[in-house]
Amino acid sequence: MSTATVPTQHPIGIYFKIWGLLFVLSAFSYAVDFFHVQGYLRWTLILLLMAAKAGLIVAYFMHLKWERLALIYTIVIPPTALLVLVWLMMVEGDHTFLTRMTHFG
Repeated sequence: MSTATVPTQHPIGIYFKIWGLLFVLSAFSYAVDFFHVQGYLRWTLILLLMAAKAGLIVAYFMHLKWERLALIYTIVIPPTALLVLVWLMMVEGDHTFLTRMTHFG
């Protein structure tokens, strides 16, 4: 049998480590609310922790870490492009709002 057709079995320990790391990241996310962090710092921390947890889940539990680079690009690039476009719309919306407030008082 060739090595290309032999299924690979990942050690179960890696899944327990990732599960523990997800638990720790969730505890940090809870701590942000528990300590009443407010403003942009709160949202930055929540979004960073959310992205870290989502990345770990996609990489290990959806086995994306062991896939070909083309498949990884297929899954990662479209959401990244959408996030960039949403950011551009937010910047343009702020500019439009500030221009209207300056012009119309």
